[in-house]
Amino acid sequence: MAYSPDFRAPPFAAGTAQAAVLDQGLRAYMLRVYNWMASGLILTAIVAYAVANTSLRDAFYQLAPNRYGQLALHPTALATICMIAPIGFVMVLSFGVNRLSRSTAQALYWGFCGVMGASLANIFLVYAQSSIATTFFVTAAMFAGMSIWGYTTRSDLSRMGSFLMMGLIGIVLASLVNMFVHSGPMQFAISIIGVVVFTGLTAWDTQRIKVSYLTYAHAEGPDQAAKRSVYDALNLYLNFINLFMMLLQLTGSRNNNS
Repeated sequence: MAYSPDFRAPPFAAGTAQAAVLDQGLRAYMLRVYNWMASGLILTAIVAYAVANTSLRDAFYQLAPNRYGQLALHPTALATICMIAPIGFVMVLSFGVNRLSRSTAQALYWGFCGVMGASLANIFLVYAQSSIATTFFVTAAMFAGMSIWGYTTRSDLSRMGSFLMMGLIGIVLASLVNMFVHSGPMQFAISIIGVVVFTGLTAWDTQRIKVSYLTYAHAEGPDQAAKRSVYDALNLYLNFINLFMMLLQLTGSRNNNS
């Protein structure tokens, strides 16, 4: 016998069906965000490795005496530009994502990930590759655990957002100061606090992305959702990269010549 809908079904049946569709859409959206983030990390790793291990390195780093008279690799003007450029990409994507076209937002994201790779090439020159790989897998495990918790918890994490942002501002200011004073204990403290802040931001951003989707899913078209998925992936990407760098500074084994 052919199936025919029962229009006498109670009202909550329609609500349940609608909730199921919304939940399915949320899972698909989160998968899209994670795919963007993972693809960006892969591109960053490829570019960083290529710059550090091919002739491209000469365009980014030059061998010259340091302040102690020892030979060391120094960033060139191109490397300095690559270190500063990601800030511009983040600002454009953060403040202009609603005005950008879908293809432009995606192109900017790829450009950002590529430039980040060039700016992070020095880690292959400073740290042992085995240490980089170990730290990456530890970071991935921590990120996955906190992101899953942020997605599944029923606790409202928005209240800790302001504290995490204050911690983030403190890290930025302390890092700027330490660029001039070169204090080992200060760098150690920055790394410890950074691990705590970016671990918390991973859970907070994951819940924020989930709530944002549930809030705006019915009000935006596919293009807007696609652009927002790139922006959300950018936030998770930044949490991952910063957590990775903080852990690498804490536990990474340096090369003998660094």
